[in-house]
Amino acid sequence: MIRVLLAEDHGVVRGALTALLNLTGDIEVVAEIDRGDKVVPHALVTAPDVAVIDIEMPGIDGIEATVRLKRAMPACRVLILTALAHSGLLKRAMEAGASGFLLKDAPTERLAESIRRIDQGERVIDASMALAAMSATATPLTDREAAVLGLVGSGATTGEIAAELHLSAATVRNYISSVITKTGARNRTDAVRIAVESGWMEGPRHN
Repeated sequence: MIRVLLAEDHGVVRGALTALLNLTGDIEVVAEIDRGDKVVPHALVTAPDVAVIDIEMPGIDGIEATVRLKRAMPACRVLILTALAHSGLLKRAMEAGASGFLLKDAPTERLAESIRRIDQGERVIDASMALAAMSATATPLTDREAAVLGLVGSGATTGEIAAELHLSAATVRNYISSVITKTGARNRTDAVRIAVESGWMEGPRHN
């Protein structure tokens, strides 16, 4: 029997997936989690073989939850679920230690089969995600632009960024304007989102 921890913040979805997985005969959901920061504490108690983790959750996101889980329980394998088909998210998930990456609209049968394969030590990546990763473009941002945007993502003000990078506030604003233009973003916050999802920079880390 494959022991599974399921981390999904939408109660209806979580309940439906739990019921369907428990009907497979060889998979048992031993923990249901609705927040990313609950993954490790529950995993330590229930000792799952595979953790199925939604990428977008309150507390901490699924990628940070994966990092913490792999640190606490290296033998527990992780399958990331997401509704977002972005190659950058795939890259970050793999770097965090995930063994699989599956879109949430995949059939339940594929989810169950992915869990079985991951439990056997295989890697499972949604085909559309693999294609997106292969066609992903290199970052259009310079090192300095990426540094500025990284500080924007951490919540720093223009003045704080200027002090941190030893630049004038006007120069920082110019860098931010350039980044927004290059990414096609609506504003600086949207630019951070686009850069993270495209794999051009890491997302803000949670303590």
